[in-house]
Parts: sequence; structure tokens; C-alpha cells
Amino acid sequence: MSMITAEHIRDYEEKGYFVLESVIPQNHLAVLRSECDRYVGLLEAEMDRQSADVVGINHRSRRYFIANRYKDSPHLAKFIFSDLMAEICRATLGDTAYLFHEQFVVKAAEKGMKFAWHQDSGYVGHPHKPYLTCWCPLDDVTIENGTVYMLPYDRAGTRRMTQHMRESETNDQVGYFGEDPGEPVIVPAGSIACFSSVCFHRSGANTTQKIRRVYLPQYSSEIITHPDSDKPWGLAEPFLRAGMNVAAVQ
Repeated sequence: MSMITAEHIRDYEEKGYFVLESVIPQNHLAVLRSECDRYVGLLEAEMDRQSADVVGINHRSRRYFIANRYKDSPHLAKFIFSDLMAEICRATLGDTAYLFHEQFVVKAAEKGMKFAWHQDSGYVGHPHKPYLTCWCPLDDVTIENGTVYMLPYDRAGTRRMTQHMRESETNDQVGYFGEDPGEPVIVPAGSIACFSSVCFHRSGANTTQKIRRVYLPQYSSEIITHPDSDKPWGLAEPFLRAGMNVAAVQ
């Protein structure tokens, strides 16, 4: 029996998101945590090399985004191309899916920064078919440690990509400026919030004494290209073809 119900699919179509609680197997969860910690160490070493506390949207000891390491880590690949993720992709994208992007999102204890209202498509910035984001908390997430907030389509007033503006203080792209606080996702580690790349979301600051880690693979139903060429904008790793997993890692 599929864990994804008709109600989940209806929520994805009508609201832009749905949530699956406690679905990531413990062995995958343990490995994702270990790999996250390892890559944070490597990023901090690179910051030391550059004598920098801010690199892009990474802020030392506050917030980290560590992207596209799966080719260097068989452990990440096993999760990205697992049966669990294949089921989610089939339910949301259909029988064709590509890995588009993957990253760890980490908020440090006590001073982990907020992340402004945005659509993931806003970071692509040109027209494309919406893709799927799978927000996978590696720690229990709460309002206090900076969980994600979702803004349903009807409350955002759109289900299309909107123009975003760069916030100079953080380098974040911001696309929603209304007063709606959104719906917080409060779930245990190993859950997955599945949302469209045109669904607005934000996250709060981590005010607790523990780190808050999330792993975030993203998948598309077609290869997303640059606006002026056929070159892929992100990754274009085949995952599902005719509904079959063509990238399974043993």
C-alpha cells in the first residue's frame, strides 16, 4: 500500500505541499546526519582558507547550504535514488523524474539565521516547469529551532513563479512581502515536507541550544535548461523513466 494518499495529492495540487511523518528509515537518517556534519566541517575549513565568514548565502556558525555532494558520497546517492524517493516522485511528478539539485541546510545553535519568504523557482529566475522539493529534517523541528513555514497557494495569491528581490543583508531572494505568517511544519526527524518549487516558504531562526539540520533533494519532471541554451540549469540525473527507477544504488 502506498504511503501517499489521495488527500496528499490533493493537498499538493491545491495547496502546493503535503507532509509525510517519520518515513525515512533509521539507517538512512543516521548516514545523512553523519554526512551533514562531515560536509559542514569541510565548508568551515574552506572559509578558513578564504579568511571569510560569509560565502554566498553561507554564514559562519549561523547558516550553511552545502550543495550537490552526492557524486562524492555513495551514502547520499542511496537515499536520493531510493524506493522511498521514487514513490514520492511518481506521485507528484509522474513517471519521468530527474535529480535537479540536492543540499544540506543547517542552522547553528542559538544564532541560526532565518530564511526569507521565497519560491525555490525564484532562485532559478526564468520560466520553467515547477519541480519538487523534499525537505527532510534530520532533527526534530519546532518553531523554536527554525522549522519551515508553508504558504498555501490560495493565501499566497498565486501558484506561479513571481519576481524575487535580493535582500542585501543576507543575500536571500525574497518574493512574498505580505503579513501571512504561513503554516509551521512541526514534525519529528525523518519526516518529509514535499512541496512544489512555486510554493512560498520561509524558516525562522534557531533559538535553541542544538543544531538544526535538513537534507533537501529536489527533482524535476524534465531537464530544466538555461534560458538561452540547452545546457542544464542544475543537475539532470535520470531517476525515473516510464515509472522505473533507472538510478537505483545498491
